[in-house]
Amino acid sequence: MDFLVNNAWAQGAPQPGGGASGLIMFVILIAVFYFILIRPQMKQAKSHKKMVESLAKGDEVVTSGGLLGRISEIGDSFILLEVAKDVQVKVQKHAVSAVMPKGTAKTL
Repeated sequence: MDFLVNNAWAQGAPQPGGGASGLIMFVILIAVFYFILIRPQMKQAKSHKKMVESLAKGDEVVTSGGLLGRISEIGDSFILLEVAKDVQVKVQKHAVSAVMPKGTAKTL
């Protein structure tokens, strides 16, 4: 009956020392995630916080929702954004995504 079913042989014992290489690979994986994902995100958050802190009255900004306007008032956590003549919108400071060059919104 050996020609129909192969004989089952026991495997050899596992080689010692496999734990150290697994730990090294885990540390390398964590380092790659830090330098590719976490560090750039922290850098971007730091530059956004600096931009939000430097906002001043009269700056032309774009919000994360796409509104373009000129800052008419600044509070602790909100700004008053003039989007058209005599049309003002209250927006959170952290919703500002970019500061535009002066003269971008000439129609205001």
